[in-house]
Amino acid sequence: MKCLIADDDLMSRFMLKEILNPPFNCDIAANGEEAIIAFSVSHDRKYPYKLICLDIEMPDCNGHDALFQIRQIEKQLGVPPDLEVKVIMITALDDIKSVFESFNNGASSYIVKPFDRNKIMGELRTLGLIA
Repeated sequence: MKCLIADDDLMSRFMLKEILNPPFNCDIAANGEEAIIAFSVSHDRKYPYKLICLDIEMPDCNGHDALFQIRQIEKQLGVPPDLEVKVIMITALDDIKSVFESFNNGASSYIVKPFDRNKIMGELRTLGLIA
């Protein structure tokens, strides 16, 4: 399975990649703009992501904006709701406004940093991505 990790923090990207690989083949984006481009390219190549781990506070294009644009691309491509990429917002923001905005933009899940293997793997099970 293919996964995209979008976070401006190098250590967070490294830790997520260590947790997710395997079962995922992970690509990396350092900001929201890179995440949107990677998402589009994956669809163009007919090998879309099953999972995106998306930070909110990133330069250039934050996670909320990136998620909104990713969901718009899926709508333009005619991706049915049951085949949309699962998006876990993984962020230091622990406020109700940020949580609400994430789910309003189409997030599948929300995890507050710091995270660990058990928290991530539990969320993947809940989302039906692993057994």
